[in-house]
Amino acid sequence: MYHTIRVAAYEPDPLHGPWREEMRVLRLGEDLHAELTRMHAEANKGSARPDRLPVRRLNSLLRAMAPGVMATGRNAGTDGGLPWLYAREAVPPQVLAPVIGTWAAGMYREDDDTEGADLEDRLRSEDPAEAVRLPDWETEAVDLTETVTSPGGTAEPAARLYGLLPEWVAFRLAARTFRTGGSTLHFRVESSGNGARLVSWPPQRYESRGRTWYYSACLSITVHTVPFAPRFRVHVSAQVRRWATRLEVRPHQLGGTTVLLDAPLPWPGGPDRSHRLMVNTLGYDRRAKQPAWRHHSPAPLVPELDIVRNYPDPTELFTHPERWINGCGDVAAGIVHHPSNGPHQVGPGLMPRERADLDAWVEEGLRPLLTRVPDLTRVTRSNTPSLLPRSGAGREPGVREAQLALQRRAALARALDGRPLEVEVLWQSPQTRAALLAQLPKLIGLPAGERTGAAGDDTWRWEGEGVEIRVHARPAGPLADALPVSRERGRPRAVRLAEAVEGRCRLVADRSAPRPGGASLVIAEIAGKERFAAVPDSDPKHALRIAWARQGRLSQFVNLPDDTDGSLEHRARWTWLDAFRQLGAISPPAHRVGAGIPGDLQYAALWLVRHTRKGPTRYPAHRLVAVRVRPGEGPGAIEGWDAERAEWVPYPKLLLMLSRAEGPAEGPAAEPVAEEAAEGSGEGAAAGGEPLRSAARPGVEQHRRRETERQIRALLFQLRDRPTLLLADAANLRQCWPALRNGALARDLLGFGTEPAQRHTVYGDGLRTVLVRDANAREEVAEWYAHDARGRVGFAEGVWGTADPESRVFASTASTPHTVAKLPKGLMKLVPTAQGRTAPGKTAWNPGQLEVTVLCCLSEKALADSGRGGDTPDRPAEWATLTHQLRYHDDYPPLARPLPLHLARLAGQYVLPLAGPAR
Repeated sequence: MYHTIRVAAYEPDPLHGPWREEMRVLRLGEDLHAELTRMHAEANKGSARPDRLPVRRLNSLLRAMAPGVMATGRNAGTDGGLPWLYAREAVPPQVLAPVIGTWAAGMYREDDDTEGADLEDRLRSEDPAEAVRLPDWETEAVDLTETVTSPGGTAEPAARLYGLLPEWVAFRLAARTFRTGGSTLHFRVESSGNGARLVSWPPQRYESRGRTWYYSACLSITVHTVPFAPRFRVHVSAQVRRWATRLEVRPHQLGGTTVLLDAPLPWPGGPDRSHRLMVNTLGYDRRAKQPAWRHHSPAPLVPELDIVRNYPDPTELFTHPERWINGCGDVAAGIVHHPSNGPHQVGPGLMPRERADLDAWVEEGLRPLLTRVPDLTRVTRSNTPSLLPRSGAGREPGVREAQLALQRRAALARALDGRPLEVEVLWQSPQTRAALLAQLPKLIGLPAGERTGAAGDDTWRWEGEGVEIRVHARPAGPLADALPVSRERGRPRAVRLAEAVEGRCRLVADRSAPRPGGASLVIAEIAGKERFAAVPDSDPKHALRIAWARQGRLSQFVNLPDDTDGSLEHRARWTWLDAFRQLGAISPPAHRVGAGIPGDLQYAALWLVRHTRKGPTRYPAHRLVAVRVRPGEGPGAIEGWDAERAEWVPYPKLLLMLSRAEGPAEGPAAEPVAEEAAEGSGEGAAAGGEPLRSAARPGVEQHRRRETERQIRALLFQLRDRPTLLLADAANLRQCWPALRNGALARDLLGFGTEPAQRHTVYGDGLRTVLVRDANAREEVAEWYAHDARGRVGFAEGVWGTADPESRVFASTASTPHTVAKLPKGLMKLVPTAQGRTAPGKTAWNPGQLEVTVLCCLSEKALADSGRGGDTPDRPAEWATLTHQLRYHDDYPPLARPLPLHLARLAGQYVLPLAGPAR
C-alpha cells in the first residue's frame, strides 16, 4: 500500500524570490488601432462590435511566424493602450509589417482586398502623409510570480500570468530534450486557450494491422489557484496525442478538428523554424460544399507570406492526412485524432511510470524558479463506506449478488411505496429485448417472470416482497426513427428542431397512451448518435424523453448491439440500474467515518444546468437543480427541490418537472448562456480577479446570478431542521454564485451578492459546506501518481492531505478499473521497449483527483462566534473523508462525484427547453 501521492504541480519557490524576466512589450498604439478599427468597420459593415478587432487569427499568425514572440495579451483588440505582444526580442518591422498587412487583407472579401493589401506598404512607408506608424517596442521587467493574496488567504497570480506564464514555461521546457529508454523526444510549443502545450515532434510511429499509426507525447501547462494556498500553482499534465492518418467520415460530417501546421519561417537572417506548431481548425464549409479552414485559422494567410512553398489545401489534407504528417517538402501538418473520425490503434493515456519520468523531467527543467508542491499523505484508513464484501476465499459463490438483489428490491419497494411499476420496452433487436427481460429478475432477486395477456401480447409480470412490476415489450417502430428536421435556412435552427420534436411527441401520443395507476417507465432501444451524425439534430433521444415526460413517464435508452462496446448482458444490467436510479431506488451506504458525523445528517447537492444554443435542443437553458438525500428514511429519501412551489418532491417527480419547466421571458432562458472565459484562469478569468465574460447581456447575467443566489438561500432555509452537508461543484456553480471563486472563499463564511460574507451558521446551526472540483477541460486539478521511498510508482485510493490538522483542502482518489489495473505500472508507450512492442496499443488511465474543500464546518472559531464555545469542534479531515466515501456504492464503480451530487447532475438530463414559434 502506498502512503504518499505526488501531484504534477509546481509553485513559486519562496527561497528563490521573484522570477523577473526582461521582456519586450508592444502595444497596438492609438494610430494603428484606429486605422485597423476603421478598416474592420468598413470590411464588416453592420457588425455588432466594429470597435472590437478580430485579432485571434493575427495573434496566432504572429506567435507562429514572428521569431521571439512569446505570448499575446488580452483585450488588445478593444484597447490599443494595453500590452499586445510579449517577446524575448523586438520583432523587426520587416516581419511585423507583412504579417499585419496580410491579416488586414484577410478581413476583406477576395474581390475587395486592395485597401487591406495597401496597409503593408503604408506600414513600411517613410512618407509622413501616407505612413501608418508601427508602435515602438518597450522594455519591461515582468515578475512571473507576481501574486496578490485574497482576504480569505488564497494566492492569486497577476491576471496576465494566466496566459503569459504557461507560454514561458513551455519554451523553457522545449529547449531541453527528454531522454528515456535510450531514445529522445523533442518538443514544440502549441498555444491553447487555457495555457500552452508541449507536443513531441515529429510524431512517434506504431505499426499495427498493416498500417502505420502516429502519436506524440503531449504536456498541457496551465496556471491555477487552490483555496487558501499561499502560492498559486502551475499544473503540467501528460497525455498521448494521436494523429489521424485516414478520416473515416464524409466531408460534410467534419464538425471541426484541430490541425497543427509545421512550416519554416519565411524571413531571412533568422532561425529556420519557429519553436511552435501553428494551431488551425479544419471543418466543412456548407456554402462551398467542401472542407475549409475555420475558426480564425491562420493557415489561409501563410501562403501570402511565403509564396515559395506549397501549403496544404483543406480538401487535399482531408483526403491525404498521412502524406502531410510525413511532410511535403519542408512543410508538415498533423490532424489531431478524434474518435468521431474513426478508430485508432494507439490507445489513449499513460501509465504511472512514464508519467513519473515526464514529471521528473519537468521538475528538473523548472528549477530553481518553480518547485514541486509537497507530497500528500493519507489522512485516514477508512477509504470506503460499509460495502458488501467481495466474493472470494471463504465466501460462497453468489452470496454477494444475492445480498445486492435483496438491497435493490428493498430500495425499489421503498421508492414505489406500494404502487405497481409499469415498464414499456420498445425494442429494435430481439437480442436486446431478451437481455432486458432476463436481467430484471436477476437484479432484484425474483424468479422468472410470468407471461400474461392474450395471445400476441408480450407482457410479463413479477411480484414479491412489496414489488409489483409489469413489463410490456413491443417493437419500437417509427418512434425510434430519425427526426425529420426541416432544412429551411431562413428560420432559426432551434425553432425547426422544436417543430420536429412536437411532431414526434404527437406520434408518441398516438401510439402509446400512459398506463394509469402506478409509476411508469419506458426503456427504448435506439441507434447510437453516430448513426444520426450525417443529418444534424436528427437523433430522436431528447424528443422521446420530452414526449414521455409529458405523459408522466420516465425514460431510459439503450443502444443497438452494433452501436456500442460491451456485452449485451452488461449493457442491459446498466440500463435497469439507471432506471432504478431515476425511480429514486438508491441510497448511499452507511459511512465509516466515526462519531464526529451526526447520526441524523442529511445531504443536499446543487447542480447548475447551463445549455447554450449548442445544447441538446439548440435552445439556451439555465436551471438550478437541488437534490436532498436522507439516508435510512422512507419513500422520500431522495427528493428534489420544486422552486415554484417551494417544496421538496420525490426524485422521479423532479425529473418530470424539469422536463416541463420553461424560463421566464426576460429570465435565464431569454439569452444565450454565459460561457466561461476560454483563455486565462482555470476558473474562467475570474480567478485572476477579472469579471467573467458572457455572451448574454450584462443585465440578463446579473438577473441569473441574483435568481440563483435567491434560490440557494431559500434552500438553505428549508434545510435548517437537521444537520446538513451541502455539496457543490465549484467549477459548475461559481459562475452564478461568484462567492465560490477561489479568490472569494473564506473559511466558515458564505457570501451572496454584494453583501459581506456571513457566518455559515446563520443559515443553519448544523450546516457544513464542501466544495469539490475535478480537472475538467481546464486541468484545474493536477494529475497525480502514488510513489514510495524505494522508487516504485503506481495507483492508490484514499483521502490525502498535508500534515496541517487545520487544512481545509484534501484530495480524493478512487480505485482503477480492472482493465487498467492488470497493465504493468511500468508500461512505456512513448518509447516502447523490445519487450513491449505492443505497448502503444494499450489503453492506460490514471484515476482523476477530486479536490475536496471543506469550506464551512463547526470549527473552534465558528463555534465561538456562534456562542457555542463549549461544543466539540469538527475535524475537517472527517468531512473530507465522508465526501470521499459518498463516491462509493455497491452497484457502481467509484463515482466521479459524491452520490448526491451525481444524482443532481444526472437530473439535468431532463432539462430540455424548446424554442417557441418564430416571430
